[in-house]
Amino acid sequence: MTVVGQSAQWQPRKPALQSAHGIVASQHWMASEAGAHILSQGGNAADAAIVTAFSLGVLEPWLSGIGGCGFLVYYSAADKTVRAVDFGTVAPEDLDAEAYPLTAQESEDWFNWPQVVDDRNLEGYSSICVPTQIAGLALALEAFGTLSWADALAPAIAFAGEGLPVDWYASLCIAVDSRGLDKFSASRDVFLPDGRAPVAADAVNIRRLPFPGLAATLERLARAGPRDFYEGEIAHRIVSDLQAGGNAMTVRDLAAYEARIVDPLHVRYGDADLYAMPGLSGGPTFVDIMERFSTGLARQDGLSAANVVAQLSAIRSAFDARLTADGHGASCTSHLSVIDAQGNMAALTGTLLSRFGSKVVLPDTGMLMNNGMMWFDPRPGRPNSIKAGARPLANMCPVVATRDGQPLMAIGAAGGRQIIPTVTQLLSYVLDFGMSLEDAFHYPRVNAEGRILRCNKAMNTGHLSALAEQFELVRVDDTVYPVQFANPSAVMHDAATGRNIGMVHVNSPWPAAAAADPVNFR
Repeated sequence: MTVVGQSAQWQPRKPALQSAHGIVASQHWMASEAGAHILSQGGNAADAAIVTAFSLGVLEPWLSGIGGCGFLVYYSAADKTVRAVDFGTVAPEDLDAEAYPLTAQESEDWFNWPQVVDDRNLEGYSSICVPTQIAGLALALEAFGTLSWADALAPAIAFAGEGLPVDWYASLCIAVDSRGLDKFSASRDVFLPDGRAPVAADAVNIRRLPFPGLAATLERLARAGPRDFYEGEIAHRIVSDLQAGGNAMTVRDLAAYEARIVDPLHVRYGDADLYAMPGLSGGPTFVDIMERFSTGLARQDGLSAANVVAQLSAIRSAFDARLTADGHGASCTSHLSVIDAQGNMAALTGTLLSRFGSKVVLPDTGMLMNNGMMWFDPRPGRPNSIKAGARPLANMCPVVATRDGQPLMAIGAAGGRQIIPTVTQLLSYVLDFGMSLEDAFHYPRVNAEGRILRCNKAMNTGHLSALAEQFELVRVDDTVYPVQFANPSAVMHDAATGRNIGMVHVNSPWPAAAAADPVNFR
């Protein structure tokens, strides 16, 4: 018997956006348009990135937001310098590391970390670390931007006031985590009206999920300034809610937190210069992989099976070193990339860590909180073990690339441990093998962060056979959910044409690039 279409694969495509003006590429089209509108009004890449990040925290609240943390890498066209803003999270100073006892059960990741009793490091109040996004974006705005603080928050406030538009994808995203959300009354009230995930009304009547608590908090922040989040009324309200739920955080933890401007890591790659986050990020592993690519790829052979094997061997070796020395944690994040008409570039990744973070919405502020404890190795005596006042190792890997001192690309991705393999493969496709940004984003990738390679079923059969000779692998569909190969976005400057290019994740319905010229606005 023959069943027509049984083995056919759904292969969506998205065209790259090209413009003579600035471009914002992010994981939600409305957030991209909000950032692009700032560019059209004369704002720069930093302004647009910050507006887009705040907007994403409302429009895709399960991945990032003011209860989370992140990193920014910024290229200044005026002085041709690259700086980075580190606003990674930190554990409370009064944290009791012994409050996370291990079970005998092992998790199914690379090194089989043992699970923590009741998943206390993954879910609930005990999983929450210091929220740091406000400090990071405020510092970035002060250092690189031109907008006022209130103007930077205005689009997010408007989105929160209107409520989240509910379509099939929003329903899916909420439904898959409904069991965890249902454990906390404030989370249930916000995301599970009538006790279940909201369902879209119809094509004409848009259903919206209201966020009155978050809207009020954002409005207070716009009036009182960012330090209110760490030292003022909002700080005391955050701590009151956290302590009522059993978290060890104090007002001292918030007041002591400071985001930092740091020098990025740098690697010379062919005729390009690549810049990534230093320290407890995906940056060091990214640099390790790109240095291995530099010596291990035979570029004259094109993207041959041998070069694909060399790519994956480099990624696996670098991850082996990363996880042995540093530890790791899986997470879901939100990335955005911006380039403006002057050539300034921003690569910004923000996260709540897991989808919906800790699953806890704080009742008094309406903030969905991170689960930063998940990034710590739960085993004592390790480089990345749970420790009071410590910073955990993050997977985020925003990258900026230049060529001859001129803007080339800003890139990054969401997707936990999938991020670094995705960013390195995409850069290699473009820089080593001459693909356009659009073709690179559509080319099949491999998820190489685990013990078993997860290969896109659409891969070249010869490449799959070559990989199978070296690694254990499975072939998987590139699905909308679960995300198999990360959720990347990038912007690029084409020096030959003088135009900018934006590209986003192909298989997700919400990501889009928006340009500053008015024709791109609905």
